[in-house]
Amino acid sequence: MSEEINHNRRHFLGIVAVTIAAAMLGIFSLAKAQFGQTKIGGSADDQGQGGFPSLDGATGWLNSQPLSPAGLRGQVVLIDFWTYTCINWIRTLPYVRAWSEKYQEHGLVVIGVHSPEFSFERNVANVRQAVKDMRVEYPVAIDNDFAIWRAFNNHYWPALYIVDAQGQIRHHHFGEGEYEQLEKIIQQLLIEAGSSGVGDEPVSVDGPGLEAAPDWHNLRSPENYVGYDRTENFASPGGLILNERWVYEAPAQLRLNQWALSGDWMVGHEAAGLNQAHGRIVYRFHARDLHLVMGPATPGTSVRFRVFLDGQAPGAAHGVDVDVQGNGMLTQQRLYQLIRQPQPITERQFEIEFLDPGAAAYAFTFG
Repeated sequence: MSEEINHNRRHFLGIVAVTIAAAMLGIFSLAKAQFGQTKIGGSADDQGQGGFPSLDGATGWLNSQPLSPAGLRGQVVLIDFWTYTCINWIRTLPYVRAWSEKYQEHGLVVIGVHSPEFSFERNVANVRQAVKDMRVEYPVAIDNDFAIWRAFNNHYWPALYIVDAQGQIRHHHFGEGEYEQLEKIIQQLLIEAGSSGVGDEPVSVDGPGLEAAPDWHNLRSPENYVGYDRTENFASPGGLILNERWVYEAPAQLRLNQWALSGDWMVGHEAAGLNQAHGRIVYRFHARDLHLVMGPATPGTSVRFRVFLDGQAPGAAHGVDVDVQGNGMLTQQRLYQLIRQPQPITERQFEIEFLDPGAAAYAFTFG
């Protein structure tokens, strides 16, 4: 289960990323092959995709009592598969949130299905905190066993399935983009269901911070994992030492999209954990935004860190989770935005130094 699910998210930088960044740069060939085998986006209103699968596999619910296809008959339902550290999902959230707010009175029900990627995302307290912080006010099904995921035969985060008032899946879309088309389908199905006053104007969305649309044109760095199961381009001398404490060194130079460790780390299958203070991660990248999924290895503790860009404080290029001097604090297991470069976007060397032990780093994403 986990191997199939986990290996797919890496290849999901979104429709626009594949059509623009991959075509220009040739760095996502595996992602393009994956897309070629799967119906992505659904350009037209699709019918005959089957009935509304059961939601009984949910291990819990947030913002709602348990919901069922039978109880939702007569309403248009938008199912949104997500995991709270996925940057591709985070950038779709402003639209899903806005659709829920605008069309709820017309009979739209949005249900977020949280299917976790990382082990800490199975912790319902973490999901509950993310729901609060991200202003997710619609019902959320906790899908820790991936039962709903399998019932929909889903393979991606994010994934949207639109169900009509008769309980039939009429459209699906994987990844980012095509928001106006998706909204038109929602409007059409609400009108079919007998709702009046739906209108045809799209929502106006301007996502702040992490939710901002990516800079696809300047994206030359694909998502990469820190755990040994799925990492690539590791450049510390001697390579990764699996599941053992090891003192790593970073090489003097890195090529684009290479990364390295420095200090006393233990690299496990999904994360690298820091054993002593002043451990570093170095990454050569080309993108406007750099994010790192990370957190304190022990919940409830905190870890200080500092970020550098080409050996200097980031200044105006700092992300929302650090100040201009690059200072930040790990307090939660989540995605942190560390760099947002102003124009012009160039290839840079990123470095993060953890001033305390106990950090756990999971994945880099870019935008």
